[in-house]
Amino acid sequence: MAFKIMAGAALFLMIACGWAWRDYQSVLHAPAVVGNPVVIEIDKGDSFKQITDKLLAQKVIFKPIWFKALAESKNAVKSLKTGEYELASGLTLPEILMLFVQGKTKQYAITFPEGWSFKEILREVESNPNLEHTLPRAAFEALMPQLEADNKLSANTPGVTSNPGSRQSPEGLFFPDTYFFEKHTTDLALLKRAYDKMQLVLEQEWSHKAESLPFKSPYEALILASIVEKETGVVAERPLIAGVFIRRLQADMLLQTDPTVIYGMGENYQGNIAYKDLKEATPYNTYVIKGLPPTPIAMPGRDAINATLHPDNSRSLYFVARGDGTHQFSETLKDHNSAVDSFQRNKK
Repeated sequence: MAFKIMAGAALFLMIACGWAWRDYQSVLHAPAVVGNPVVIEIDKGDSFKQITDKLLAQKVIFKPIWFKALAESKNAVKSLKTGEYELASGLTLPEILMLFVQGKTKQYAITFPEGWSFKEILREVESNPNLEHTLPRAAFEALMPQLEADNKLSANTPGVTSNPGSRQSPEGLFFPDTYFFEKHTTDLALLKRAYDKMQLVLEQEWSHKAESLPFKSPYEALILASIVEKETGVVAERPLIAGVFIRRLQADMLLQTDPTVIYGMGENYQGNIAYKDLKEATPYNTYVIKGLPPTPIAMPGRDAINATLHPDNSRSLYFVARGDGTHQFSETLKDHNSAVDSFQRNKK
């Protein structure tokens, strides 16, 4: 009798174990997220049970006992990384666990277009709800020392940001690009990535620049590259425009470029440059001052930097907008005036 009871119990145990094993296997292969993606945030200090409860609260389909068993089998109970995760529809429980272990958090994007000013960058950063905002508004004096701290390029490459203007103004020192980040990234950390990337790109381009350029430092090249960036969006024209400006610098001529005047006018610019604006002596009015303005006027992209360090070698000293986004280049003032008549004065 006792033998029969023991045999029955063993059979029941075998059946139960078999059922449990099949149930566990079905959990491993069945989708745990059905329908819309689920967003869950693992906070610092969350226990495994708290993470489990957060998944259940988001209607993720699983049995907590099997999630714990799976995590223990992978030695992952204490290895789940903090952050915000987006769980796509169709993910299984092992795939969710792997996301947490690898720390593949949800990524957000922010874009700084070529030609933007630092004020435009700052507005974009300040308005992004997924960044942690730590910087006082427009605190340039406090910002630059933090960005330059521990910067290897600044330390090992004298001149990259050694111009005194760079210590006062962050203008032009951030690389235009799309940056991906996870939630709670600080505004300072994001700006430092853009700053470090500009340092790297500028160093790379400077290392194989053309000979006989009128630049004392990479920062001066960055200043001119920002002007080239604002003068044209046509990539093929950038070496031509850079060549004009470099020849004017070498000939001790005024640059006479409108984008610098506009930058110097600041909030006073309302869409038009008056004759008096061209005569007003500001540090950025290249119709009055010789040489480069004290700082960049925008964020130049790699194409504009490369063009500035590899300008064309023609003899043109002038250019005028054709009205279609391109420019007419001239070697003499006489030809330039004729081009102005053709493309601008006669069209008014």
